[in-house]
Amino acid sequence: MILLTLIASILIASISIYQFKKEAKDYHKERLERKENSVKEHINYILQTTTYPLTTENLPLIFKDRIHELSNIHGLEINIYGLDGKLLKSSKAKFSIDSATPPISDFILKLIQSTPDKRYVDIHTIDGQKFRSSYSYIKDIKFKPLGILNLPNIEDDGFYDRELTNFLIRLGQVYLFMLVFAIVLAYFLSSYITQSLKNISDKITETNFNQKNEKIEVEGTSREINSLINAYNSMVDKLEESALKLAQSQREQAWREMAKQVAHEIKNPLTPMRLTVQSFQRKFNPEDPDVRQKMDDYSKTLIQQIDTMSSVASAFSNFASMPAQQNETLNVVDVVQLALDIFNEDFIVFEKEEDEIITKMDRTQLIRIITNLVKNALQAVPEGRQKEIIVSVLRRDNMVLIKVKDNGSGIEPEHAGVIFEPKFTTKNSGMGLGLGIIKNIIENYKGTITFETEPGQGTIFIVTLPIIREAVSRKFNS
Repeated sequence: MILLTLIASILIASISIYQFKKEAKDYHKERLERKENSVKEHINYILQTTTYPLTTENLPLIFKDRIHELSNIHGLEINIYGLDGKLLKSSKAKFSIDSATPPISDFILKLIQSTPDKRYVDIHTIDGQKFRSSYSYIKDIKFKPLGILNLPNIEDDGFYDRELTNFLIRLGQVYLFMLVFAIVLAYFLSSYITQSLKNISDKITETNFNQKNEKIEVEGTSREINSLINAYNSMVDKLEESALKLAQSQREQAWREMAKQVAHEIKNPLTPMRLTVQSFQRKFNPEDPDVRQKMDDYSKTLIQQIDTMSSVASAFSNFASMPAQQNETLNVVDVVQLALDIFNEDFIVFEKEEDEIITKMDRTQLIRIITNLVKNALQAVPEGRQKEIIVSVLRRDNMVLIKVKDNGSGIEPEHAGVIFEPKFTTKNSGMGLGLGIIKNIIENYKGTITFETEPGQGTIFIVTLPIIREAVSRKFNS
């Protein structure tokens, strides 16, 4: 809109300048023609009433006293030349006429003779002043050329220049107003249009496959934006449907994998149990004096394998269904220190920035988080290396941070993305459910668990839990 307004103003100004100049040119042309016709009619009258013979030589005598009269009546400078181009008489004062006034050039004489109306207009500029001079024949009553009439006229464009200036000023004022109006209107129109587009852009930016996305509800927009909104809302519906299907598929896949893992872990003790029973069946002899000792060994073998199966079932049960949270107001620093006392190892160092960080959560689950992370840290240190485990508790704004640092082997880059997956483990024993369980606990409290690792140097697990204001206020009130 602004560009169209500017282009329109420039075009109108250009056309106006061209029109004014054309009108000025036509005016001077027509004015000179009118003056020339009037002067020639007056000259013809003088020639008809003179007593001198009508010859070229007598033109100075005929117009001796009349040329000034002609100049004053018509308001023009009048010059009369002979047919050879030499000046015969002029309305200029004698002292202003150069004794060596140049004659009409041969080029102009030829042009006068060659034109159908025997007339030529010369346009030239002297010292920045524009002149329009007409040359035409003076004829006797028999239309025989006697001389050449020259009427020099100064083109005064002052009036047209003033009119053009005034017009351009008024045009500039009008278009300045239109330009300001166009800018304001364009601003509000663009704001109105881009606001809807910004809302759509924000919604698209916030769209995530792993969350419930809100639809766009905008009224009074253009048809094109409505089409875009409808397309986005349709995409949200399809995305939500795809997310549900994917989540269901992932859950089914996860349980299938878990079932395979549990079945594998259960089959491991079943094989030695079967072999033991078969061996006992073949070799059992009630009269054997060592029968009691063999029965005892047989029972211990079965009990050991049964305990293994029980631990597998317990681990799977703990992961599948977390116990209900028994939240209580507690001091995180004390609970973490209490969890570390279970290990009773000198190489486990506890650090704290303050003695009391109050929040509300399940004490058992917090202890479970600490013990699981410390166990993983102990198992991460390779044989032959002096173990160094540092557990620290600190406050950051409205969060409590628990860091567990070890000097173990670190986590390989290819394992970093799957470290919290339920069945992932790098150990020779266990089902790899520990980190998955504590991740579920932490996320239930709207917290996070991350890690920083350097292969061969060690790993730091960072647990971030929100400090519940209710617990803090209750502590202060008590």
